[in-house]
Amino acid sequence: MRHTVLLQSPLPNPWHRGKVRDTYDLGDRLLIVATDRISAFDVVLPNGIPDKGAVLTQLSAFWFEKIEPVVPTHFIRLADSTAADDLPFVLPPELVGRAMIVRKAQRVDVECVVRGYLAGSAWAEYRRTGRVCGIPLPEGLREAEQLPEPIFTPTTKAESGHDQPLTYAELVQMVGPDAANVLKLRSLAIYRFAWQYALERGIIIADTKFEFGWHEGELILIDEVLTPDSSRFWPLDGYEPGHSQPSYDKQPVRDWLEASGWNKQPPAPPLPPEVVADTATRYRRAFALLTGREVTRATGVKPV
Repeated sequence: MRHTVLLQSPLPNPWHRGKVRDTYDLGDRLLIVATDRISAFDVVLPNGIPDKGAVLTQLSAFWFEKIEPVVPTHFIRLADSTAADDLPFVLPPELVGRAMIVRKAQRVDVECVVRGYLAGSAWAEYRRTGRVCGIPLPEGLREAEQLPEPIFTPTTKAESGHDQPLTYAELVQMVGPDAANVLKLRSLAIYRFAWQYALERGIIIADTKFEFGWHEGELILIDEVLTPDSSRFWPLDGYEPGHSQPSYDKQPVRDWLEASGWNKQPPAPPLPPEVVADTATRYRRAFALLTGREVTRATGVKPV
């Protein structure tokens, strides 16, 4: 079966080009385009993952609409190439389904990480210290075990390299006590809301990260939300703490790169077709379980 990838958005003069997303300035709004680029170990890989940008955009839109009654967000609409987009240009057909229009906000340079389970770097830190980001946890917890309560473990947001953990006190120093409290409470509220929703559909949200920005004096949820790029999704069926869990994310990419002997410096090696296909299947599966529908594929992009 032939699939399609979009590695570069065709519009000129992006306002910002990230590892995955290209952002265009519309005055008081932004157009955010999710490409099919994928990164690992802070390096963008030469391959694209079919449908990845569509999954990220449509799943974020799905969550933004659900979250709005809980926490205000920057989301306005999925761009669909109709007059309602109110764009100063014609949206190319290959961007329909992978582009969203959002309110412009002043980003807070913090990754608001919420962890409900002990996994990844948190598990490694817990084994060393019994804590995660300075938060003491009960003794005897196992890998992938659910925490007594979700914990808020913010990090810096680095433009390059790795984000660095922040204690809550350091967060207060960065943004002030009132903003720090809002970031913490809103992050935990979104996580608890989404965790319960996803659990009823067969997915455990083990951890996730959010971004916020200032808009008209209020901290609102921005960027993407609760996707396989920003979250650790585990199948509920077969969940068993005590070891690492299967997941709906880019773990096949990380595993192959680790085994390839790559030194984690650019350029990255191209991924083999089976790794690309496995990763694409995981992204689509997470989308289908959470939304109850298939992702809408864009048209007019390069076959692979």
